[in-house]
Amino acid sequence: MSCTNKKKILEIEELSVSFLQYKGKTSRQSWLPVISGLSVAVREGELVAVVGSSGSGKSLLAHAILGILPYNANVSGTMKFQGELMDEKKISELRGKEIAFVPQSTLYLDPLMKVGKQVRGKRGRKGAEKQSELFRRYGLPEETETKYPFECSGGMTRRILLSTALMENPKLIIADEPTPGMDLTLAKKSMEDFRKFADEGNGVLLITHDIELALEVADRIVVFYAGKTVEEAPVSDFCSEETLRHPYTKALWRALPQNGFTPLDGTQPYVKDMPQGCPFGPRCSWYREECTGEIPMVEDGCGSVRCIRYCM
Repeated sequence: MSCTNKKKILEIEELSVSFLQYKGKTSRQSWLPVISGLSVAVREGELVAVVGSSGSGKSLLAHAILGILPYNANVSGTMKFQGELMDEKKISELRGKEIAFVPQSTLYLDPLMKVGKQVRGKRGRKGAEKQSELFRRYGLPEETETKYPFECSGGMTRRILLSTALMENPKLIIADEPTPGMDLTLAKKSMEDFRKFADEGNGVLLITHDIELALEVADRIVVFYAGKTVEEAPVSDFCSEETLRHPYTKALWRALPQNGFTPLDGTQPYVKDMPQGCPFGPRCSWYREECTGEIPMVEDGCGSVRCIRYCM
């Protein structure tokens, strides 16, 4: 839930993703579910941060929105862009135009093409001017445009990918871990640019492990765990543990340096070993028999949570 009536740019409801895999060394195949019932929305003027541990489904969400999952993936659920249903054809039309992507992997750059040409594309003189402006903004030397990707450091490559996303005038930016390899100053500069982009009436879906950085710029935080949305909360709810709802979100809060740096015992379950009901159940101090059933997302104030304590 969100306490705003702003128009939705992106709306994802009950997204599920599974992959067709061979079983062991046999010729038999089966579907392996990796995401189940993910829901998230990005509104005009919003920066929404998606957080969670590795393997929780954050990057798969981005790839599903952009239609770049591998051939053996099956996607179900509803995706809408500015109120219009996103089918395969619509996604292809939006990708790289209305929806820009800042990928997690630096391998998205063509290793055989100089980075300046990759960023500019076929935009001509105006494209060259904008590319130079973006490179200056992110502290990339003028000669960077003549280099190949392998001649650039990891931090430089991240900034090049960010510049590529900002070359067009998209309505939505999906940024998948955009700051690793950057020093703190440049990382904060990138976040400020995303914030400014959202403030101009656009939307940003930020996928990140860096909760501290996300809290500085985001409007809302969506927490993923083991392929499910477990909580959605306004940033203001992260001011204390008491205003958060899900036990996993509370554990993330306690793990922040300023809140005691308290580790959480156990690990996120692998998709083949998923427990019944709440996937966080085996690590939760409130775990009970009712947690083994189906648990829906429940609205609570300006947020929502998937926890049995809010369903009773």
